[in-house]
Amino acid sequence: MTFEDFKGLSLKTVGSWPIMPKLGALLVLLLVIVGAAYWFDWQNQLIELETAEYKEAELRTKFMDRKKLAVNLDAYRLQLAEIERSFGALLKQLPSKSEMEALLTDINQAGLGRGLQFELFRPATQESVSEFYAELPIAIRVTGSYHDIGAFASDIAQLSRIVTLNDMNISGGKDGLLAMDAVAKTYRYLDEEEVSKQKRAAKDKAAKK
Repeated sequence: MTFEDFKGLSLKTVGSWPIMPKLGALLVLLLVIVGAAYWFDWQNQLIELETAEYKEAELRTKFMDRKKLAVNLDAYRLQLAEIERSFGALLKQLPSKSEMEALLTDINQAGLGRGLQFELFRPATQESVSEFYAELPIAIRVTGSYHDIGAFASDIAQLSRIVTLNDMNISGGKDGLLAMDAVAKTYRYLDEEEVSKQKRAAKDKAAKK
């Protein structure tokens, strides 16, 4: 079909047109209708469809994630219970405020029991307070034999309460003995009133930012 087929044809006599021009006109009309429908309607529908498909994929992913959590809920509960037991066991290794004095005595007795001489035993005047516990550094200096100092460090590590020796420095002392300077750090858990105070302080600090 060529342009020559449309020469002499009038829109008023479309019904009497030859078959080929009719088909050509119908094809053009169809393309115009499809183009107009896409531009004014289908384009927006396709965008909405794409958005809906994206949301569907996102919801499907969330559903699968929650399904996995639901399937493993019992296992997660067991893990949480185990974590709480472990935390409780660790917490028991931290003395309360009233037990700190006895712990300091235990540290002192551990050194004396090994025949060491304390030249310095000075707890810090102020604790370093964290969210759930407080840390008290103690500057110590002891003199004794190499074997006794090593046994003292081992005894400290085996105390029922958590005590760590930090910044250790061993040097030669008098009469062939050794001198050890160190910072022993003890920890205690905060009581409910102290924990509440820490939380309030943290909230106030966050509010000021």
